[in-house]
Amino acid sequence: MTAVGRIRLLRSYVTDPDGGRFPADDVLGVEGYLTVGARRMAALAGLQQSFAKAEQLLAELSGWDLDDETIRQLTHATATAAARRRSERTDVERFAAAAGAIEVPIDAGKVNTTDGWRDVKMAVFSKRKEGLPATPADYAERLVPPPTICTVIADVAPAEQFAERVRHEADRLRVTIDPDITVLADGAEWIWNLADDVFPQATGVLDFYHAVEHIATATKAIWGEDSPEAIGQLDAGRAALVSAGKAGWEGWLAEAFGRAPAGVSTDPLLHLAAYLAKHPTRVDYSSRLAAGRTIGSGQVEGAIKQLVNLRLKRTGARWRAEHVGPLVELIALCGTPEWNHYWTAA
Repeated sequence: MTAVGRIRLLRSYVTDPDGGRFPADDVLGVEGYLTVGARRMAALAGLQQSFAKAEQLLAELSGWDLDDETIRQLTHATATAAARRRSERTDVERFAAAAGAIEVPIDAGKVNTTDGWRDVKMAVFSKRKEGLPATPADYAERLVPPPTICTVIADVAPAEQFAERVRHEADRLRVTIDPDITVLADGAEWIWNLADDVFPQATGVLDFYHAVEHIATATKAIWGEDSPEAIGQLDAGRAALVSAGKAGWEGWLAEAFGRAPAGVSTDPLLHLAAYLAKHPTRVDYSSRLAAGRTIGSGQVEGAIKQLVNLRLKRTGARWRAEHVGPLVELIALCGTPEWNHYWTAA
């Protein structure tokens, strides 16, 4: 591949090294100066590294003198184009043919934007085979099979707008009314409102590990940080929840109220009861364990860590809100067969 000279983008135009000014391509901005392969490499570098480091990386590996501002604009333009062409993706048939039951974990992370810290909402559509059956006594040691396929949508948007994005993706993948679909999430009300609106037949699962965090917060507040009593109550609450769901946590809480030290406020237990009471049908963990199914939303939390935190939370980074969702989706895309299809179909 022929090395290129330094290329700078000025709004919707390209300025070449000799001063010539030409209209930019409406998708990638540098058509005629970088081949498809070069644009692909530059965009990939911009997704994986800060734009300044991507400039250095391309110079080291390819001898290019491609400035970081060009890489930045090219990467964002690629992300915007990929989002616009989502309906053209070829993963619908692969998703239908993939083995396993459908899971849609949903969560949100934080991104520093030009308007301050904002929530970037994310949903992962995936399929996963059943694992080996487990019991409430050995669930922590079990190995859950990895997803056989997944696709990501993300957006810095109000809950209602993001719900429309989720609905469109569900329709695109033809899974909206699938009878075997599970939505996994923490206790955020906006997620469960979305799930009720978008997935009429879905099974909802409250992330078990988030529920246990709430139990831990309450027991520490009542019995003291790291005290034997707090540890014992946490173990008892966790065991009751994973083994008997709603009936389990209700029974444990009734006993916990009676065992609270005299003079100590039981408000933390009341708050815990209010939190769990919102999810009476979403805590049937023992049945899911017996069926080899997941009980946590760790997949989307992992996606936020890998797709948002590692790239978008670098020191000093601030993003335009409208760039965040497409960029996160493109980072996810580059790890799938759709990345190659995007470039070969361009």
